[in-house]
Amino acid sequence: MTTIRTGTVRGVWLPVAAWAATRAVVLLCVLRVLVLPGPDVTTDVSVIYQGWFDVLRSGTFPRADVTWQYPPAAALAILSPALLPFLDYAPAFFTLVLLTDAVALALFLRAGRRPGHRPAGAWVWIAGVALLGPTAYARYDLMVTAVAVAALFAAVRRPRVAGALIAFGALLKVWPALLLTGAAVRGRRARALWWSAGATAAGLTLFFVAAAPGALAFLTFQRDRGTEVESLGALVFHFARHFGWPGQVLLNYGSLEFLGPGVALAGTVALTLSLAAAGWLFLWRVRARTPGPATLCEAAFTATLLFTTTSRVISPQYMLWLVGLAAVCVTVRGCRQTPSAVLVLLATGGTLLEFPVRFADVVASDPKGIALLVVRNGLLVAASLLACRRLWVSLRDGEDGGSGPGEDGSGDSVPREGAGVVGARTPADGTAAAPPLTAAAAAVRRRASGG
Repeated sequence: MTTIRTGTVRGVWLPVAAWAATRAVVLLCVLRVLVLPGPDVTTDVSVIYQGWFDVLRSGTFPRADVTWQYPPAAALAILSPALLPFLDYAPAFFTLVLLTDAVALALFLRAGRRPGHRPAGAWVWIAGVALLGPTAYARYDLMVTAVAVAALFAAVRRPRVAGALIAFGALLKVWPALLLTGAAVRGRRARALWWSAGATAAGLTLFFVAAAPGALAFLTFQRDRGTEVESLGALVFHFARHFGWPGQVLLNYGSLEFLGPGVALAGTVALTLSLAAAGWLFLWRVRARTPGPATLCEAAFTATLLFTTTSRVISPQYMLWLVGLAAVCVTVRGCRQTPSAVLVLLATGGTLLEFPVRFADVVASDPKGIALLVVRNGLLVAASLLACRRLWVSLRDGEDGGSGPGEDGSGDSVPREGAGVVGARTPADGTAAAPPLTAAAAAVRRRASGG
């Protein structure tokens, strides 16, 4: 017993110590004690967020500001520093992100000790946030990712809570709606999750629309965005500038985008790829009749990867979404997405190099900046294709007798014939369930018993 407790303590305190050391460095960066090369990533908080804070406190959304491209619940994140009135806006915001980061780590550590889970996901979270550097704390995306992580962990036992968290996350930054990609559609638990998500989304939307004008203005502003310099499609124009392309890079809709001949076509191609990704996910969803215990997180991770990679905008903070979902996938035993999770971590480290460290080279289409984008975006493409392949293979494994949904269609893992003891329930007395007999063993038993 003492040995077990010692191992448990070490298993908790080692990742906590690593988290504390890496987050101390991140805090020193956002507080400008340590200064990385490149632009100051904290101006989004100290200038843009604080400006929105003043507008929101006046009782309206920033509907006259085209850079406000977020769903209405984002106002809660922007207003949250008011909870710490003894600090200036930016330090208060960084403190709240730090606390949210700590809560996310606690979720991973707790989940890692459950049956059918492992503690490796906590290390993915620790490494991924650290690899992104100060950008992780200078945006509110970490808060959104923590909500998504909590929703995935709650889905097995508390589907109503999970549905409410998914809806809340979607109203913070839309993408958590992708967590529903692999959700079951039949059964009591499935109905509880979907009804909770729908009711929460409708209720919160009505609340924000009634509370302040401009709650839905983000829809138009997001639609009009162009091809951002870090996106996959932007690589065409980075290379084209070396062959006389007459376009330019300008600040547009809150980010640096390419403007010039062919940019509209590139946006159309990106949208087409996103629609193709949606079509593939729909085909997978139609065929995925027997979701297993890892299906929800695998599908959410794959869907988010696809839409991030094909987006017209791959802002650095988007990597936090992928890091959080990758960490959940690594936490759940039986999940096949570990190789893609590793590629996401490598892409996150590459993102720190291209922004902010070498961002001037990226904007100028310098060969060094282009090389960094090719590597980062190439890793995302590879991770997306590998995730798709492994998610599709899971269909065949489900047909071959893998763990399927529970009797109520909720997605709980119940062993089926030929599934062995993977995901098996234990008897009420707590003893281990006996594995099914093979045909040969059954024959021997019948002969021994005179049957």
